[in-house]
Amino acid sequence: MRKPKAIIVGGSIAGISCAKALILAGWDVVVIEKTRGPPIGNPTGAGIALNPLSQKMVKSWLHQPDLLHNITLPLTIGQNRAVDREKNICGYTGYCAWRGVFDFSENENSETIQGIRKAYPELGNGVHVDLGPGTHTGDSATMKVSSDMIKKMHQEAEKIWVPEFARVIKETKEPFLNLMYDCDPLTQIYWDNVVLIGDAAHPITPHCARSTNMAIADAAVLGKCLERWGPENLHSALEEHQSVRLPVTTKQVLHSRRVGQIKLGLPTPDREPFDPNTASPEDCEILKQRRLPFFDDVPSILE
Repeated sequence: MRKPKAIIVGGSIAGISCAKALILAGWDVVVIEKTRGPPIGNPTGAGIALNPLSQKMVKSWLHQPDLLHNITLPLTIGQNRAVDREKNICGYTGYCAWRGVFDFSENENSETIQGIRKAYPELGNGVHVDLGPGTHTGDSATMKVSSDMIKKMHQEAEKIWVPEFARVIKETKEPFLNLMYDCDPLTQIYWDNVVLIGDAAHPITPHCARSTNMAIADAAVLGKCLERWGPENLHSALEEHQSVRLPVTTKQVLHSRRVGQIKLGLPTPDREPFDPNTASPEDCEILKQRRLPFFDDVPSILE
């Protein structure tokens, strides 16, 4: 019998994950990607957070499962701190639109690295996010930046962040700027034989570090549904995929949006504007990663 064929538009993490999942389900796959080589210059991201389910799925797709373990680090803590703009001290979480990758592989004992390790003792074991009033900006598109924009950003960093962090920012080469966006959740994610996955189905703000994990889960569930129902029952497979994923992604998109609004200090119907310097532990509870709906959920089809 001839294998069924799927055309995947976009060779992103979602697209490649989908390709792998469908190949394992017995499909022939063609991936269409406009970029001819690896991205250079302004990257579209500075890091990827993989939850346990994503790690499990990626390992199952690799010919060398140990590869993922060898090139990643476990994140055992999530530290949220507030910044006092007047005193440049830290005390709670946020997401700044400016991003960059600081390479210190050839100078691990520099004064800059020693300083940042002193300011953030748990560096390397978790995610550290500082939030200062007026610094938070509310999936993300990357835009080019000018030298004047970078200079202004450096000046702001010196006013707001702890000196050790500000120094790392100034020494980071080629910082880039993300524009944040999402959209209202869709009521369906497939039409006939076309299905949306990843950011095409549910663009989400980055406040809950969920975009990559959602895309991998989409691909894994789609592959299992297609394998279960077979190509002759494509509609049933896509209907099951939608019934499994849509309730999850809808709640996660809306939760991430709400977290972003809170961090921005915007008023919401049920609470006063959030101030990181005066917020109580109860006020900050919603900002924890584990408050995300379906945080550690594993779809039964993937168990």
